[in-house]
Amino acid sequence: MTGRDLDSGFTDAEESPGLLLWQVTNRWQANIRRALEPHGLTHVQFVLLAALTWLGTEGPVTQKALADHAASDPMMTSQVLRVLEGRGLVERRPHPTDGRARALAVTDEGRALANRAVVAVEASDAAFFGALGEQTRAFAGALRQLKAASASTQQ
Repeated sequence: MTGRDLDSGFTDAEESPGLLLWQVTNRWQANIRRALEPHGLTHVQFVLLAALTWLGTEGPVTQKALADHAASDPMMTSQVLRVLEGRGLVERRPHPTDGRARALAVTDEGRALANRAVVAVEASDAAFFGALGEQTRAFAGALRQLKAASASTQQ
């Protein structure tokens, strides 16, 4: 497919890494939505719940630390945490060393749900990225490289 009326540097849409990333990301996210549906979680709810479960083993976790780890918008993180808290999956407790902050904690129910859901998500990922075969590790490495490079431009 060529864009004769589009002033693009590409002669074919399939040459654009941005477009390809957009297309693949949309398909991957659709697979993740299907995997999470039986668990009653949206993708962002799962990411924050799983990240908090992961981080919570290292001590108190602030909302900022969670948002930074998940690379999520702080306002959206706050909104999603309210939903998870309302469902009894997350608690906000006084921070043990910072009187201004609240420490986030996963409840037993939240931890159990995160552990059930991560199995479904990892199975979905394995099926989706399985098309790459032995290139999966190299692809993950390229994603880490892009993540690191884009982090420096976000500051």
